[in-house]
Amino acid sequence: MTPHATAYLALDGSRIDGSLFTSVTDFARDTPWLNAPIALTTNLGLGVFAVLMLIGWWRARRRDDSAMATALAAPAAVVAAFGFTEVVKKLVAEPRPCRALPHDFYVNSCPAPTDYAFPSGHTTTAAATAAALFLLDRRLAAIAAVCTLLEGFTRVYVGDHYPHDVLGAILIAAPVALAAGLILRGLLRPLVARLRTGGVLQPLLTAHSAAR
Repeated sequence: MTPHATAYLALDGSRIDGSLFTSVTDFARDTPWLNAPIALTTNLGLGVFAVLMLIGWWRARRRDDSAMATALAAPAAVVAAFGFTEVVKKLVAEPRPCRALPHDFYVNSCPAPTDYAFPSGHTTTAAATAAALFLLDRRLAAIAAVCTLLEGFTRVYVGDHYPHDVLGAILIAAPVALAAGLILRGLLRPLVARLRTGGVLQPLLTAHSAAR
């Protein structure tokens, strides 16, 4: 066996939880009426996380400087987590399920060979948003956490990822987003405090003047 073939087998995700993946895709095959709605949800559903961060920012306008700094840091924390997991994805280079299990049912078409599976990018964005919001608003974070689980399920349902791709994305993205959020909050807080005292950006950072 060549070294390349050995590496491929070592990274074959179907050996980890391929049977569970097939159970989910069999469910997708047996529920054709759900295929189109879930295929739409798995992509457009990411917009929910953007809306949750916007709500967090809007509420932070009536809170202290630390809260506003956390709200402004949230999108950057998500980007940082996504960038980190993309590096992991290139290093692991796990082929998509459609290549390891070609006879399974797939809602989505098979991506390019260089579009790897582990960890799930969609779930990374979802989990990172939930983690970033945890530093700002626990209720919004709870909503984001539930939506993250739903997003993860849809990624397996459409056949784009194994369950461990989803779990790995959560376990990697959440702590990275938390760390990035904490660091960025500390860096942004002095700037937010200055900008809130006046200037063209003040209405975006505080609602106190409008309230008065």
